[in-house]
Amino acid sequence: MDASASPWRSTLLVSLAGMTACIAVAAVTGWWVITSIPIGFLFGFFLERSDLCGSSAFSEIVLMKDARKLWGLWVAIVVSMVMFAAGSALGWIELNPKPLTWAGYLVGGLLFGVGIVLAGGCVSGTLFKSGQGNLNSMAALVGIPLGISAVAYGPIQGLNRMLKSHLVTSADGRAVTLSSVTGLPYWALAALIAALTIGFGVSVMKRRAAAPARSSAPGNDHTAEIGERIFTRSWKPWQSGVAIGLLALVAYTSSAASGRNYPLGVTHGVLDVMVLATDAPVRSVWTAEKKAGPENPPAADSDRPKKHIVWWLVGLVVFLVIGSFTSARLRGSFRFLPKPPDEMVVAFFGGILLGAGATLAGGCVIGNILSGVALMSVGNILFLAVVVLANWVTTRLYLM
Repeated sequence: MDASASPWRSTLLVSLAGMTACIAVAAVTGWWVITSIPIGFLFGFFLERSDLCGSSAFSEIVLMKDARKLWGLWVAIVVSMVMFAAGSALGWIELNPKPLTWAGYLVGGLLFGVGIVLAGGCVSGTLFKSGQGNLNSMAALVGIPLGISAVAYGPIQGLNRMLKSHLVTSADGRAVTLSSVTGLPYWALAALIAALTIGFGVSVMKRRAAAPARSSAPGNDHTAEIGERIFTRSWKPWQSGVAIGLLALVAYTSSAASGRNYPLGVTHGVLDVMVLATDAPVRSVWTAEKKAGPENPPAADSDRPKKHIVWWLVGLVVFLVIGSFTSARLRGSFRFLPKPPDEMVVAFFGGILLGAGATLAGGCVIGNILSGVALMSVGNILFLAVVVLANWVTTRLYLM
């Protein structure tokens, strides 16, 4: 079969060539921030493969009694845990869980949980759905940086500082984590959680195998060429979860080498892209020497405050959309569909709400739930609980 008969083949070759070039340039120059390009591309590709959005993962529990996407998100978290434990043991990364600023997680989580329903997706969800051509997500994506900037630089900045001041630390002054609460080392907890997850997954598979067989959908034809199945068909959410979990360690090492000691996250990357579209003075972070935290920019040293730009996040966010677009074109899910104006207006204001909530809470589904829960931050576990409850209530009131 020639390449013209299989578009996925030529797309794969071009994508591999581009990602290899980025890695080669980074290795030669030491500019590891460039590796955010292939990482973002793969992240968007993996999310789009199974339409793995945090908002729908939570809402579909209520709407359709379907937990497959939630399971996919949990698999991503657990695989990330195992990879972080291995990376820490090998000295590749330094674990950096977020602090327990409980008031920010409560207020931000409430706003975020409501906003993701109105916007039709979380921050990463609106990004990869925009790559699919979803007009509502594009409208929400316009509103998200407005909500973020209102908290980070605008009228809600004072509330943000007040909420962040409510800080609880462990006995040694560090972030409160499951390790500090239980006294068990991170690797032991990661191994235990992974074992329980595998056991649960195996039991579910056995129950399904014992159930009456259902006819396979055309998209699940296992006789098709494996390459065609991977690149032109949808994936199961848990398959995307495994891929994202493996990518998370690569992202962590790349991010740390680029001045940001934290794994995957997208909220502040969306804001940084917006700031770059203005004439605001910026302070760039793109190498490890900067020693900046993931969400706490240092004070500017000039009379005119400088906006803190993390170039690794910029590359991740931009190429997440490109990776999603590539995946959507390969599996035929890219299309611009007309949306009712009222839906787009709601999505826009929902984007403002979820952007503000994410900033008050210091992160979104990716930064706080995927990465934060994988790092066993108790604050991020609290954020997860608040977001899920707010999402469920809003889903019942607005979508049902």
